[in-house]
This record gives sequence, structure tokens and C-alpha cells, in this order.
Amino acid sequence: MTEEGKAILVTGYKAHELGIYSADHQGISVIRYALKKSMREFADQGVQWFVISGQTGVELWAGSVCIELRDEEKLNVHLAVLVPFLNQDEHYKEWQQELYAEVLAQADYTGVISNRPYENPAQLRLKNDFLVAKTEAMLIVYDEEAPGTPRYYLAAAKSKKRNHDYPIQIINRYDLDFAAEDLQQQNPNYWTQ
Repeated sequence: MTEEGKAILVTGYKAHELGIYSADHQGISVIRYALKKSMREFADQGVQWFVISGQTGVELWAGSVCIELRDEEKLNVHLAVLVPFLNQDEHYKEWQQELYAEVLAQADYTGVISNRPYENPAQLRLKNDFLVAKTEAMLIVYDEEAPGTPRYYLAAAKSKKRNHDYPIQIINRYDLDFAAEDLQQQNPNYWTQ
């Protein structure tokens, strides 16, 4: 990663926290649509790096969105995947492992924060603190009324925000409802496909 442009941490719920258990779930398109809109806006503001840890759900979808923005829309954006520990994907479902491999293969930068397999939850806290420390802002898919694992990232971000300028942009359920309505307007048969 370079000093040019800002680096934005993108995170949110894991797939199972959203009730998504297959690659063809229609909710994925809605989340990707909302992510793409926000990430495109960040790119327009000069953000060049999007950073994820490669966990299932929002992070992997954000990784694939970043790759699309870079390759299809030719935006000057890059993807960094900094996994918390070795073999993070060994318990992922097959469809998640495939997306994980695709995103890592096409990322501009990959690294491992703890160069060991999973040993304890401290590695996850280290990941949260490390990625918040290495980025200038956060984009998170989260709803305070539906707590889940993203709350740990959010706690690290709020802690940094107390002493530093660290914007936190939240995509909540209302934003996802608007995204679903946009998709429905663009394609009236979307929900019946």
C-alpha cells in the first residue's frame, strides 16, 4: 500500500449473520449494490485503497466490488486483503472458499497479520485494532438494532475516533432497503428471478 490516497477499511456482517447460506441469495446483490455506491463515492473523493480481512459476507463482497471498480469501471482503486491468521478459510463453505480464493488472487496486496493458524480470540482483536490503525476511515454494513460481530470492529473504530479524525460511514438496514428499491426500479422482475 502506498501513502497516496486514503485507505478505507470495509467490513460488516458475516454471511451467516445475514441468513445468507448460498452464493445465489438475492440479498448479496442488494449489499453489493449499496457497497458499490459508497465505494465509488469514496473513490471520487480520492480514496485509493480498500482494506478487508477476508472474512465471509460483507468483506468478501466488498473485495469483489473493489475489483469490479478497478477492472470494469477503470477507477484508480486497489484492494488490500490482510487476513488475521493462516488458513482463515478452512471452515468456510465451498462457495465462500471459491470467492475467498478469487478475491485473494486478484487483490493488489495480501498479507497475514498473525503468521500462525487460529489459536484464540486475541488474534481477532489484534486484527480489528491493526486494521483500524492502518486505515483513515471505515465503511461498515451494520445496524445497531441487530448486533453481531461487526460491533468489535466498530468499537475499535470508535476508540480511534476519540483521539483522531476517523470517519465511520455506516450502511444500515434503511440504506439496504433503498438499495433494494433502486434495484427493483432498474429491473422490475428482480425479485421474481
